[in-house]
Order: sequence, then C-alpha cells, then structure tokens
Amino acid sequence: MNIQQELNKAGGFKNLELLAKQVVEGFIAGMHKSPFHGFSAEFAEHKIYNQGESTKHIDWKLYAKTDRLYTKRYDEETNLRCHIILDNSSSMHYPESAGTSIDNLNKIAFSALASASLMHILKKQRDAVGLSVYSDNYDFYSPEKGSERHHQMLIHKLNETVISKPDTKTTETYKYLHQIAEKIHRRSLIFVFTDMFQTSEDDEKLFEALRHLKHNKHEVVLFHVFDKAKELTFDFDNRPKRFIDVETGDYINLYAHNVKVNYEKAVKDYFTDLKIKCGQYRIKYVEADISAGFNSILTTYMIERQKFV
Repeated sequence: MNIQQELNKAGGFKNLELLAKQVVEGFIAGMHKSPFHGFSAEFAEHKIYNQGESTKHIDWKLYAKTDRLYTKRYDEETNLRCHIILDNSSSMHYPESAGTSIDNLNKIAFSALASASLMHILKKQRDAVGLSVYSDNYDFYSPEKGSERHHQMLIHKLNETVISKPDTKTTETYKYLHQIAEKIHRRSLIFVFTDMFQTSEDDEKLFEALRHLKHNKHEVVLFHVFDKAKELTFDFDNRPKRFIDVETGDYINLYAHNVKVNYEKAVKDYFTDLKIKCGQYRIKYVEADISAGFNSILTTYMIERQKFV
C-alpha cells in the first residue's frame, strides 16, 4: 500500500475510502495478536453482551470459540453516535510530504486517513458519524448520520482538507470546541485530532473547552498528532537552519544541536502536562505519532466502543 504515491498523483488521496479499508483490513488481520481476538473479522456484526440484556440474540457459536458473550447486530440498529473533530491549522500541514511511503504522511494527511478508517468501521457497524473541521474559522460541520450519501460527503471533505493547505493560519482551538460542543446534543463518542499547538496562555481555555465537550455524558478521546522525530526528539543534522513558525511566519536561525537538549526537555514536559490534565478532566489522551501507523487509533476505538455501548 503506497499511500504517499496516491497523494502525489492526485494532489490528495486518489481513493481515500479504499485506503481506509486497507488500513482497517490490515488491523483486523493482526487482531489475533491482540485482546480483541474474539472479535474476529466479523466484529462489525456483533456487540459485547451486557448483563441484564435479553439473551435472545447471543451468538453461542462465537461464545464457543471465544468464551465471551456477544449479541448479533441487525440492520436497523444504531448503537453509537460518533463525532470526529479535525484541526486544520497550518501547523497540521507539517511536514511537507515529499516521500513515497506511508511514513512520510504529514499530520493532516495522517489525521484524515485515520478519520476515514474510523468512518469505515463505523459504516460497517451501521453507526452514525459526524465531522467538524476548524482552522482560523469553523470551516465545516456535519451532524451525525449513517447514510451512504453522508459517508461519501465526509470522505470528500477529508480529502479536500488534505489538499487545501491554509496559509499561516493560527487557530483558537478552544473557541471552536465550545461551538462544536453546543451542536452535539445526543450522547456521542467524540474523537479530536489536533497537534495541540497553541500559546501557553490558551492552555486552560483549551481544557475548559474539552471539558465542555464532555457535557451530556459524551466520551472524549484526544488524539495528539505529532511527528516524533522532528517535533519531539528534534532530529535534525547540525547544519545551520532557519526554523519557521508555519502559523505566524516568525523564524529563528540556529544550529539544532545547540538547543536540542533544552528543546527535548521542554517538549517532554509539555506532553506530560497534557497527559496529566487530560487525566484530571477524564479525557482519553492518545499519542498519535504520524510515523507509527494507525493501530493505536483503531485499538483505542475498539476499547472505547466496548465501554460506550
């Protein structure tokens, strides 16, 4: 699967839906190594049995194989509502995707493909999904629906987001999360894809907005999207370079090795602080390194879905 070649040929994903399907199928193929072995490739047609429910629809054959109780799903059922929130600020379009492999996806392309993969599973589960995209504006909102037409519209929007890079756009993430929270009325599982770049003055406002997302008993998962090699470990050679803030245009000229130790400490401290605050607000925090693949994203979904339904 050469995802980056698809990006390069079409100025975006040539077939985002197909690529998402391949990501999910690869994940399912490896599930025998995970705690979800019992879910099998047919997981889309089952849900975990909860004590007190009718035993009428328990799949006893699956129970014999897995020693776990699952109930069969039916076409008219919609057990989950999910809303995906995508940060489309300029910093999410880093790094520029010049390679030819999946390892070279930038943050926005990684987030879009991860979102499409989640949508593929949700579609198979016959669940309702909505999407919000924001940058320096609230660019797009669509409520949770489960139709094929709606699914195709969201896929198109994700692809459009990847190829339409904003120029030096900053964003007040907290402002738009508050607006999104006001729109989601029925209990939902909410996934937020963001690189969490904002000024330190905005940190408390951001977590107030994330807490707002949890109203009405929503479950919130924060996927912290970053390029580990460049943004966490500052893995640059020691030639003089100009580092440019893609959101403000400000820049600084320096040798990477002169600041590497202090930079790594500051960023690791920031990441740790994010995890602690998410724990305090009962928000699921998941590191999403763009070079590490999509298994952590899909595994998180599986865990949260079991807790949610």
